[in-house]
Amino acid sequence: MESPSVESSFDGKAFARTLTDRPGVYRMLDAEGTVIYVGKARNLRRRVSSYFQPSVSDRKTLALVRQVRGIEVTVTNTEAEALILENNLIKQYQPRYNVLLRDDKSYPYIYLSTQQEWPRLSLHRGARRAPGRYFGPYPNVLAVRETLNYLQKVFPIRQCEDTFFRNRSRPCLQYQIKRCSAPCVGLVSPEAYAKDVRHVEMFLEGKSATVIDELVRQMEAASEQLEFERAAQIRDRIATLRKIQERQHIAGEKGDLDVIACVSKDGLACVQVFFFRKGLSLGNKSFFPKMPLDMSEADVLAAFIARYYLGRPAPRELIVSHRLAERSLLEEALSQGSGYRVKISTGVRGERRHWLELAKTNAEYALAGRLASRVTLDERFGELQEVLGLDEIPNRIECFDISHSHGEATVASCVVFNRDGPVKSDYRRFNIEGVAPGDDYAAMRQALLRRYTRIKKGEVPMPDLLLIDGGKGQLAQAAAVLRELQIEGVVLLGIAKGPTRKPGEETLFLEGDDTEYALPPTSPALHLLQQIRDEAHRFAVTGHRQRRGKTRRTSVLESIPGLGVKRRQALLKHFGGLQGIASAGVEDLVKVPGISVALAERIYDAFHSDS
Repeated sequence: MESPSVESSFDGKAFARTLTDRPGVYRMLDAEGTVIYVGKARNLRRRVSSYFQPSVSDRKTLALVRQVRGIEVTVTNTEAEALILENNLIKQYQPRYNVLLRDDKSYPYIYLSTQQEWPRLSLHRGARRAPGRYFGPYPNVLAVRETLNYLQKVFPIRQCEDTFFRNRSRPCLQYQIKRCSAPCVGLVSPEAYAKDVRHVEMFLEGKSATVIDELVRQMEAASEQLEFERAAQIRDRIATLRKIQERQHIAGEKGDLDVIACVSKDGLACVQVFFFRKGLSLGNKSFFPKMPLDMSEADVLAAFIARYYLGRPAPRELIVSHRLAERSLLEEALSQGSGYRVKISTGVRGERRHWLELAKTNAEYALAGRLASRVTLDERFGELQEVLGLDEIPNRIECFDISHSHGEATVASCVVFNRDGPVKSDYRRFNIEGVAPGDDYAAMRQALLRRYTRIKKGEVPMPDLLLIDGGKGQLAQAAAVLRELQIEGVVLLGIAKGPTRKPGEETLFLEGDDTEYALPPTSPALHLLQQIRDEAHRFAVTGHRQRRGKTRRTSVLESIPGLGVKRRQALLKHFGGLQGIASAGVEDLVKVPGISVALAERIYDAFHSDS
């Protein structure tokens, strides 16, 4: 779709005089009609006119105003409404002159399916639509898995998926290593299991001291009844819980709060967040928002809080490293979105000051690492241009790889790198269908056609360089696809492993050039290509394993009409598993209660239709 036409010249002062004095949001557009900046205002006329005054000396503002060819406005009832709308529009348009938070994915939670007869404890990411309890958010998946691992040692609640749980005929390995009480085969009473579930809920609600007190009473009762083995098991549970409590507890805090610090240097900023929920430390995470030049750390911090917390429930308190000019407005907007009062604090003392200093220290270390990484990346991109004789340094590189197991569950990956490193939001996977098993050429062609058809439509930015994990054959497939779609100006490069497949022995093939490039193992350009190639391979293999695992986790029995849960369980118990069912004849199947001759024939056909 073409961008809306925008006037070639724009009189900002005259436009501002036409605006209202009410609150609202303004969108500045360039000559192509692209939104380059979104802002909110308490008074639209006064705020917009401030950009076009002769006294403006800020470099960022001057650079912005020079490109403005049009302004669109939306009037709101309050400034808080304007802030919320501004945040939504920034996420939608990603304007180049706004502070942009790239890592805006949904964050992981611990999910307890309390509505089930035998509740499951698991990691959850995404919309929280399923009934049950959600605890978090946690800063990353690693923090969730670590907490789940600790909980499983103390409370043996199942973490397996429902399909696995329903089809068990005997306990799995988790029972053998005392990480599950095997409710799937009835080795634990509903009352005992419900007690463990209640203790998990209490612990995740921050009531670990109460849980420990209850366990101590249980241990003493077991000792009095001479059940010394059970008393020892409870003692070990208490010891593990105390270790978790010492590790995660923040002194003097019982509620939800986040500690946030911001540091900046050389045009980069790092925001470090420490997460605390119910008085427990859930870990920390570094964010690197993209920001315009000459922006203060306080402004970056204020923009980060709006980008990150508006649209998701915020904790009741945010402790920040800088005084924010619009603190009251942010508190109002966050409170409005969360349904309870949210407070923003600074200048704290005691234990809180310690956490704030720790957040700042972590932000400084993370920023130093990011700056060093950026210097290294710039060097690698620069040498790649020199080695390949390119007219310009490539700013965007895409790489494709194929993964399958003997032709099963073929998946193609596309990863994207720019001068700042991997652009994970632009990664894509393609489930390959309709090609001969093991035909990597056809798989590569299908993936490239699907990806570059979208690029041709303008849905995805065009890369400067397309990297193919493979030799001349795969490179030829890529060249044919680009010719078919009439795409020009993309440099095509193949990277093939050497005879021993060791890193450093790769051969490079440049489309249109008969020269085969063999870079030294110490070459920064080769290191860049290896990094991108390995990331594409990792992303493809992960996708393939997920697809293959999903296929294999779907039991053949579940696809048979008329075979419900109880009959499936009866079959599994009778034959000891799927392998026994697969080798059984119709006459053996009908011996299972509830299995008629017609159903037995359907079961037999499901396992033997290929032969």
